[in-house]
Amino acid sequence: MGVERAVTRWYARRQLLLDEIKLLQTKIAPSATADGATPHPVDVATQEKLVQAQAKLRVLGACPRPIMG
Repeated sequence: MGVERAVTRWYARRQLLLDEIKLLQTKIAPSATADGATPHPVDVATQEKLVQAQAKLRVLGACPRPIMG
């Protein structure tokens, strides 16, 4: 029972981090307009949040144990 809980917790944390990273990347990406992509200043706080989320994902590491097997 404990292994299943650890794996489920790992997947939930991983999914939350991936969603956060995706959201932050869309905020940073330049928006396309009719005349092409216009560069806009990137918020430093958003970049820092992205780097922190990516670091958390690396620290999370691989799944503790395979679900099946």
